[in-house]
Amino acid sequence: MVDRGDHVPVLDLTPQIEALWDDLEAAFRRVMRSGQFIMGPEVEAFEREAADYLGATHAVGVNSGTDALVIALRALGVGPGDEVLTTPFSFFATAEAISATGAKPVFVDIDAGSFNIDPERIEGAITERTKAIMPVHLYGRPCDMAAITAIAGRHALAIIEDCAQSFGARHGGSHTGTIGDVGAYSFFPSKNLGAFGDAGLITTASDEVATTARMLRAHGAKRKYHNEMLGYNSRLDSLQAALLRVKLPHVDDWNRGRVEAARRYGTLLADVDGVVAPDVVDGHVFHQYTVRVTGADRDEVGARLDAEGIGTMVYYPIPQDELPVYAGRYEVLPISHAAAQEVLSLPIWPTIDERVQRRVADALRRALG
Repeated sequence: MVDRGDHVPVLDLTPQIEALWDDLEAAFRRVMRSGQFIMGPEVEAFEREAADYLGATHAVGVNSGTDALVIALRALGVGPGDEVLTTPFSFFATAEAISATGAKPVFVDIDAGSFNIDPERIEGAITERTKAIMPVHLYGRPCDMAAITAIAGRHALAIIEDCAQSFGARHGGSHTGTIGDVGAYSFFPSKNLGAFGDAGLITTASDEVATTARMLRAHGAKRKYHNEMLGYNSRLDSLQAALLRVKLPHVDDWNRGRVEAARRYGTLLADVDGVVAPDVVDGHVFHQYTVRVTGADRDEVGARLDAEGIGTMVYYPIPQDELPVYAGRYEVLPISHAAAQEVLSLPIWPTIDERVQRRVADALRRALG
């Protein structure tokens, strides 16, 4: 057992906060003195800057990644009686957003190597009620959007990209979230671009979708007290927008740091039996560094690492289709089910030191011994 003061967390945000402290503090003071705390100039500026960075026509700030998904679906006309194809291997917000519109999530099993929805299985799940496909760029690895876009085109389906973990990731030269009809992002503090609370963003090339999304985030109104539809209180706080503006110019550097850390892990873990490390592919921004533990019980390995002061997380221990909320509604999908028993996310952040990674790799080797 080690001193818990020597604990290695799964994520350490301290370095980036300390490096930007003066700019963050200035942004905080600017908002406090403005008296404008919800929407307003800071939100409008962040939307412009995020759209410019992503190469999006429109960017609409909302108060969480979950709301971004719900509003994106509704802005595309998804509702009761519709079906939306998605992955079972994601955080519950993905399926929850579909169900919240009254539509039905239809789960398509994943590709074992990427953990993302398997395009080869999508067409077999399409029915006359299918309205859209919602791929999730899990762990920051882009889905095969070329294949998914081709399928959607053949069947006249909309695409909502769940980019909660993939801000800055690219596929075929385009940022995730700008390839389908709509992109939905989360700025939960742990994300590659994280706020200091909840925040989210919707991107689209459609004027109509953007207009509807802006209405839905503000109680269904284009202008105050003239409500035209049932919407939400999902306005982005000015403070979160201002702080995100400080961090946005650094996201590419941070993502490069994550990729370099992933490459080092790949080298350090190459000779560790019972561990399958992820490939480093173009565009992957490694929101998580997730291995498969195949040589021992994953939970026991995690407990042994914790005893050595190494933090780990399991994303995700239960596929969405097996969660209690959907109990008995779906057949178990074998690849996602197996992944849920094996995945283990190791510590990663943009400036993680190689010595820390060596400690993690050595502890994992011992845990499997």
